[in-house]
Amino acid sequence: MFLLGNFLLALAKLINIILSAYTWIVIARAVISWVNPDPYNPVVRFLIQVTEPVLSRIRKVIPPLGGLDLSPVLLILAIVFLQSFLGPTLQQLAMSLQ
Repeated sequence: MFLLGNFLLALAKLINIILSAYTWIVIARAVISWVNPDPYNPVVRFLIQVTEPVLSRIRKVIPPLGGLDLSPVLLILAIVFLQSFLGPTLQQLAMSLQ
C-alpha cells in the first residue's frame, strides 16, 4: 500500500503541473488572439493546435457573446476546478493508503 500511496502523490503532483502548464498555454493563446499573429509561426501553430480542440467544444456550447470569446476564461475556470478537486482528492487518498 505504501507504493500505491507514493504513486498517487506523484500522480497528483504531475496532474497539477500539467494543468498549470496548460493554463499558461491557454493564456498565451488568448493574448496572441488580440493581435494579428503570423499563422505560419511555429509557436502560434503549436498554441492553436494544443488549445483549439478544447476551445472549439466550449464554443459549441457557449458561442461568442457580442464578439467576445469567453471560451478561454471558461477553460481556465474548469482547469482551476480540476486542480482544486482532483489534486487534493488524490493526495488525501494517497495519505489514507500510507
